[in-house]
Amino acid sequence: MNQAIIKTIDIGDGRNITIETGRLAKQADGAVVVRMGDTMLLATVVSAKDAKEDVDFMPVSVDYREKFSAAGRFPGGFLKREARPSDEEILVARLVDRALRPLFPADYHAETAVMISLISYDENVMADSLAGLAASAAIAVSDVPFETPISEVRVGRVNGEYIVNPSAAQLSEADIDIMVGASFDNIMMVEGEMDEVSEEDMLKAIEVAHTAIKVHCKVQEELAAEVGVVKREYCHEVNNAELKAKVEADLLPACYEIAKQQIKDKQLRIDSFAKIVDDYVEAYKAANEGNEEVDLSVDEKLIRRYYHKVEGEAMRRMILDEGIRLDGRRTDEIRPIWGEVNYLPGAHGSAIFTRGETQSLSSITLGTKMDIKKIDNVTFQGTENFLLHYNFPPFCVGDAKTPRGLGRREIGHGNLAFRALKRMIPADFPYVVRVVSDILESNGSSSMATVCAGTMCMMDAGMKMKRPVSGIAMGLISDKNSDKFAVLSDILGDEDHLGDMDFKVTGTEKGITATQMDIKVDGLSFEVLTKALMQAKEGREHILGKILEVIPEPRAEYKPNVPRVETIQIPKDMIGPIIGPGGKNIQKLQEETKTTIVIEERDDFGYVEISGLNKEALDAARDRIKRIIALPEKGEIYKGKIKSITTFGAFVEIMPGKEGLLHVSEIAWERVQNVEDVLTVGEEVEVKLLDIDRDNKLKLSRKVLLPKPEGYVERPERERPPRRDGDRRDNRGGDRRDNRGGDRGDRRPQRDRD
Repeated sequence: MNQAIIKTIDIGDGRNITIETGRLAKQADGAVVVRMGDTMLLATVVSAKDAKEDVDFMPVSVDYREKFSAAGRFPGGFLKREARPSDEEILVARLVDRALRPLFPADYHAETAVMISLISYDENVMADSLAGLAASAAIAVSDVPFETPISEVRVGRVNGEYIVNPSAAQLSEADIDIMVGASFDNIMMVEGEMDEVSEEDMLKAIEVAHTAIKVHCKVQEELAAEVGVVKREYCHEVNNAELKAKVEADLLPACYEIAKQQIKDKQLRIDSFAKIVDDYVEAYKAANEGNEEVDLSVDEKLIRRYYHKVEGEAMRRMILDEGIRLDGRRTDEIRPIWGEVNYLPGAHGSAIFTRGETQSLSSITLGTKMDIKKIDNVTFQGTENFLLHYNFPPFCVGDAKTPRGLGRREIGHGNLAFRALKRMIPADFPYVVRVVSDILESNGSSSMATVCAGTMCMMDAGMKMKRPVSGIAMGLISDKNSDKFAVLSDILGDEDHLGDMDFKVTGTEKGITATQMDIKVDGLSFEVLTKALMQAKEGREHILGKILEVIPEPRAEYKPNVPRVETIQIPKDMIGPIIGPGGKNIQKLQEETKTTIVIEERDDFGYVEISGLNKEALDAARDRIKRIIALPEKGEIYKGKIKSITTFGAFVEIMPGKEGLLHVSEIAWERVQNVEDVLTVGEEVEVKLLDIDRDNKLKLSRKVLLPKPEGYVERPERERPPRRDGDRRDNRGGDRRDNRGGDRGDRRPQRDRD
């Protein structure tokens, strides 16, 4: 067995992380096992030796999977094996990808696969906090070219204390939860959610994360040196320096002129820039026709590649030198906004939010406990009451395609909007909530449009949100050769693609609720980050004002088609009587009231959720449940049903499952010879509860609720002879004349003595 190389990272509080290489997966280009507590991740990287023809980008794929065996569990479903990745696994893979991708060399185009597997799970250690470190360490010990090691850590703030890589229990109490990816020198990626915190608090969390990451990066460098890594040589691009210089000189002025025209229409602007390079290529081909020293097909590809950078440089120079953006806005100016609510009459709430050329049509559905999402992942089993689904159909950007399944983009963008809104749903909101955002147009930050439209449709549905949420996408243009930079509010798609930072921030008037940041340049200072956050705050407040112009507060009432839901807290020992033997009671109750009833046991109480299509059904079910759980009270009047009749009276059910005796003497003021002459089985009668004896038997009376007949005379009570010494009422001792006591000749019927 080869000797493994192990490095240890001390993260404080007695906790440490180990990185091991040289033992597992040795046919991969690089492989490591990262361990913290009993959580273990296996990460591998394999990169092709050569790039495919005509590939001019970095084709890296990051895959993260969780093995159910890591937690000693069977996968659910019929096949009992892991299948497609869950949304949570895809989100972790995206986080790692966003931090890794910018650090491969710009001219390295070999297909590369990074795989991370959770092979052992400790519930006190969150595996996703270690995934970025594992991926980077695998590359660090391989010969795959990479500019510098990176790592990712999670930071949570609990009771004012910042904790690096907190446990799930600690995170449940945190008001800040962010993942930060960074190299030793630069922050690459930030994503997380917050409970309306300030910009300063968020920056502090990023700073704490970066301090921890620096230690991770140093250890990876030491590990690579101990392994003796030598990075491979490669040549994946053919370049023509002379042609590149000529394209830049010839086309930069033309691009600058188009940029200065401030064309607001996205497609017209794209066509105008495309015409420049198309005309240039045609002219170049005409000028070199018949020239055997020039390969026109190769040169055309090079011209188009170089032109892409020229177009970006023209846009950047115009912003930095003249403060003018492609669509003519100032750097801090927000595009025109309009919105509308209640657009879809069949939905429980709906909204259109349009900002410039980005538009979201969102709807909300309010459901019951039967609609709750059940989660059965390796690291989490539970339920989710709030769902947000984001759709990005091809037509929204003018593509002639049809959707082919759910992509990682939809999952990632939807998750950002989900995190932005979820803390604003009241804890006692009785419904399961599903928000769907369909992007109908896209030119810059459709995820932030989803946040705004989601807020509007929630309010349109009558949800009393804690506070409305708005979101904005920020950009950055910087100059490597000087200190000049410009922070852009409400970026266009082109500004996102060609800029140096994409920074999305959501929040309420009180503070930030979620953020997502991707930084594409080195050395971004906290000064720039601070300016971006403060400018984003101004933009969020502006957008929030526009939302409140459309719908200033939640609707007072739910719409008629919303199911009515009410939750009743009951004693735990009353759950059984409501359900009944084999579910008989609850099934009958649901059938007769046309409602759905779900019972949960929490904190030594039962919680009964009743949902129905209208208030009448809800009230009927609630009243019947209250009768089941109620206790009979002496002196109260009840409307009961005759369950059975005997010679001495009738048994009346005054509450579900609670019967009492209506003695023959308590049926009427007149003497009743035969009970069936007065009462019938199934008849409803009003009775008064006279008494509850020691055995909890109920004594009822009907006659006390009836008027006394005219001339009615109370029969005097029979005088009883005084007891003699030694005399016993059951006559089991003394002079026994008959086994019931007394002379037979003096025996009167029991009802006469009463």
